[in-house]
Amino acid sequence: MSRKMLVDGEIGDETTHYDFDLFVIGAGSGGVRAARFSANHGAKVAVCELPFHPISSEDIGGVGGTCVIRGCVPKKILVYGASYGGDIEDARNFGWEINENVDYNWKKLLQKKTDEILRLNNIYKRLLANAGVKLYEGEGRLVGPNEVEVRQIDGTKISYTAKHILIATGSRAQKPSIPGHELAITSDEALSLEEFPKRAVVLGGGYIAVEFASIWRGMGGTVDLFFRKELPLRGFDDEMRALVARNLEGRGINLHPRTSLTQLIKTEDGIKVISDHGEELVADVVLFATGRIPNTKRLNLQAVGVELDHIGAIKVDEYSRTNIQSIWAVGDATNRINLTPVALMEATCFANTVFGGKPTKPDHSNVACAVFCIPPMSVVGLSEEEAVEQATGDVLVFTSSFNPMKNTISGRQEKTLMKIIVDEKTDKVLGASMCGPDAPEIIQGIAIALKCGATKAQFDSTVGIHPSAAEEFVTMRSATRRHPFNPKPQTNL
Repeated sequence: MSRKMLVDGEIGDETTHYDFDLFVIGAGSGGVRAARFSANHGAKVAVCELPFHPISSEDIGGVGGTCVIRGCVPKKILVYGASYGGDIEDARNFGWEINENVDYNWKKLLQKKTDEILRLNNIYKRLLANAGVKLYEGEGRLVGPNEVEVRQIDGTKISYTAKHILIATGSRAQKPSIPGHELAITSDEALSLEEFPKRAVVLGGGYIAVEFASIWRGMGGTVDLFFRKELPLRGFDDEMRALVARNLEGRGINLHPRTSLTQLIKTEDGIKVISDHGEELVADVVLFATGRIPNTKRLNLQAVGVELDHIGAIKVDEYSRTNIQSIWAVGDATNRINLTPVALMEATCFANTVFGGKPTKPDHSNVACAVFCIPPMSVVGLSEEEAVEQATGDVLVFTSSFNPMKNTISGRQEKTLMKIIVDEKTDKVLGASMCGPDAPEIIQGIAIALKCGATKAQFDSTVGIHPSAAEEFVTMRSATRRHPFNPKPQTNL
């Protein structure tokens, strides 16, 4: 694929008439951003998305996508709700007299959460309308390199042609195929349970698993978390993972490392869970948080010739273009970095490239992220393990572990950990991470510094805000440890 083809957008005969300049399949974060920005560049744009309705196993729709409807936003609302449990406990030592048991109304929070989702869903629809984007409510699939068929709720199928087609269909939760798997739920249903689960079993060690474990435990439930590795959150910094595990246990979550589930059985008392270690538990809810897969199965991509990888992710080049020059893809459907802000970045770059006259590659380096367990963890750049693996010189590790000022009064035994990874040769900060209160809010600012190529000397010369946890990032003077550069042996080919 040549750069000229990308920049000029030479697709077919320029005299060909199309219904739209751009047709977007999927109105999640990436799809809405791409549609709006392309329209702002003067393009005639349409987008299709299934209407917002109760969860089902097949058709999951709603303008706003996973993040707004059944992901980041409702999940964070539940995290806020769960966090008050610990705050109320801590408040006693700050002088608050709480003489009676505090009742919790699960249904009230769910209604508030639903109200907020509906509000955001309507805002996203207005954003599209105000940008002049035509919204079709229905399921889209490709029938040609420049043609999309939309199946509406009444079964009617209508086809539209477009010079460019963008796929932004996101990802969906998957369940492992163990006996009784139909008794389990995914994060989709977990956000809308009619009754609060007093006994919950969570299978998985990723961010969704530890977040829901934190939510249900924070609201007073009994939670057992099963995961295959020794620590949860595989792929993150090992020292941070260990602290998250200690915090989960400290908050009362029962951890079952190196353990999986082999069977679920429906009983009169609930769902019996059997592990591969022979453990048996009975739960009100079993959550499978075992990963997500690209939502591409029903798009008819193979028939059009769009290349997919082994898990169904759409293969794209550095500009988000598929092997079919009229078809593009952004967001989780491409399985690059599956985060809402990344989909927004990719969509912005797409609009600039195709309709803005400014070819722009999305930059996937130094993307910050957060795990909203309680307390949260947030990271940017390289972990300690990644830095050592990729090193071209010695790696310095600076850490600070301390009891947050709030905890010295509340009496809560829960450490905060901060870490900076530095390339000794260049003094450049390669990564930063934090587990503790307000970690995502703090790491967002650190991410800007890393994006600018900040050095450890620049961190050290920055005056801290006192008293705050954040000031620790600019007061770590002595390295905790050094990883000497260990060149890998050269292989003679």
